Amino acid sequence: MKIKIILFFLLLSNVLFAQKVTTSIDSTKKKIGSEFKLTLKTEVDTTAKVTFPKNKTFGRLEVLESYKIDTVKKGSRYELIKKYGLTQFDSGKYLIPSIPVLINGKKVFSDSIKIEIADVKVDTLKQKMYDIKNIIQVDKPIGNWWIYVLILIAIGGIGYLVYYFIKKKQAEPKPEIVIFTSPIEKATTLLLQLETKELWQKGEIKDYYSELTDIARNYIEEEIKIPAMESTTSELIEGLRNAARQKKLKLSNETVENLEKVLKQADLVKFAKSIPVQFEIEEDKKRISSSIVTIHKSIPEIVEEDDELALWNEQQKEKARIEKLKKQKRVRIITTIGIVLGIIVLSLGTLVYIKGFDYLKDNIIGHPTKDLVEGEWIYSDYGNPSVRIETPKVLKRIDAEKVLPKQTMALLKEMQIFQYGSAIDDFYIAVSTTSFKQETQIDLTQAAEGSIKVFEAQGGQNILVKTEDFDTQKGIKGKKAYGTMTMMDKIKGKSTKMYYEILVFSQNNGLQQITVMHREDDKYGKEIMNRVLNSVELQNYSQP
Repeated sequence: MKIKIILFFLLLSNVLFAQKVTTSIDSTKKKIGSEFKLTLKTEVDTTAKVTFPKNKTFGRLEVLESYKIDTVKKGSRYELIKKYGLTQFDSGKYLIPSIPVLINGKKVFSDSIKIEIADVKVDTLKQKMYDIKNIIQVDKPIGNWWIYVLILIAIGGIGYLVYYFIKKKQAEPKPEIVIFTSPIEKATTLLLQLETKELWQKGEIKDYYSELTDIARNYIEEEIKIPAMESTTSELIEGLRNAARQKKLKLSNETVENLEKVLKQADLVKFAKSIPVQFEIEEDKKRISSSIVTIHKSIPEIVEEDDELALWNEQQKEKARIEKLKKQKRVRIITTIGIVLGIIVLSLGTLVYIKGFDYLKDNIIGHPTKDLVEGEWIYSDYGNPSVRIETPKVLKRIDAEKVLPKQTMALLKEMQIFQYGSAIDDFYIAVSTTSFKQETQIDLTQAAEGSIKVFEAQGGQNILVKTEDFDTQKGIKGKKAYGTMTMMDKIKGKSTKMYYEILVFSQNNGLQQITVMHREDDKYGKEIMNRVLNSVELQNYSQP
């Protein structure tokens, strides 16, 4: 029993404190140009965030003034009161539509209210007349495009910093440059420096032999122009013998064999962990020094041009250097692109997690129908008998003769078609007016069915149709057909679930029709449709 009582009070509290907007107006009937004071009230707790709309128009009524919000404290809650001054300069009956108020991010709609504006008799004999004022240029707002420019600049800056950092890391440290006049000077100097390090005396025998043989290999490569550093011991000795024959070097077998012994000894030390005794180390150093001096003395004083082997070696080195630079550049570019894309994906993912995908689609990616809702709407008259309607864009005139067959046009006195978008777009508005040559009995239900057949011809499938009577604000009766369909785009090969509404009226031996269509899941499309159809006014031929 106790649990039931608790549940009862929880339900009661939800009902009492449900978010709602109370709507009232000071009068439902006034003269042209008079101000209607529309009042919106809502009661919320102290932590709630409430945003009232800042529209310049509500339906067909212009907002003269948006008054400041009054706040009345009621215990632990606040009552917020927002007033708007509205007016209209055409007589007739109008509908103040439901107005959305954002409460904690959710839309809560006010009640719609019908009002009437009466004519004012004007005595032109007593009333002063004035010239029409010149057109005043209005400054256009700068928009939000600069935000996207800043984002692109920031992404480009991050990409440049990443690329520069990777390039700096890839750059090899520049060694201290020591200039030698000849390869023999370089080799002898490095041998003296090696002795001063006393590596083998410290037990660093492997490092000693590595530097010793590198000095010999570097000398041979620079002096005789063979790839000594990249060659094995056997390849180096064979290359040295070939070079001696080609360049006619006076090298004895003993010199070559001594050099080979040291190189093989070094291989054993480096790879087999062999440890030679002291006299062997000293003897190997003498052999290297003697071999370098002997090779230097064997070279003729006049050195011929580099042979084909040396030239090929240089070409291979240059090719390897260029390839290495290209590889480093590819790594920098790919890494930079990967990091920048990762930052973008992570940022978008975080935004979707916090705000939701709808926020991303509406504000970052872009939503065409949202742009239509927030854009500047236009009131205009179309066709004959005229249809006055409010639309987010001016409707474009279509040549009826290109749409209808000649036998149909022969029955018509006049037909005018105006539209925005097409039946296979995400949003579509069309207004058409038709006058017949002869007196014709018009069946509005059949006229609506004719529009459905046009949808079928344009790729509509699985069309569901409902019909009902419809009255405009001025009491002109007509028919309304509405429902859903699957619209096939034969060019792109895709299908879209669409919702449509069709209004048809018959006046003065003519037909007036308004069609609006949007994606079934598009909340902005639904909002546009309601605003468009609530604004429909027709020229009434039944009144004098």
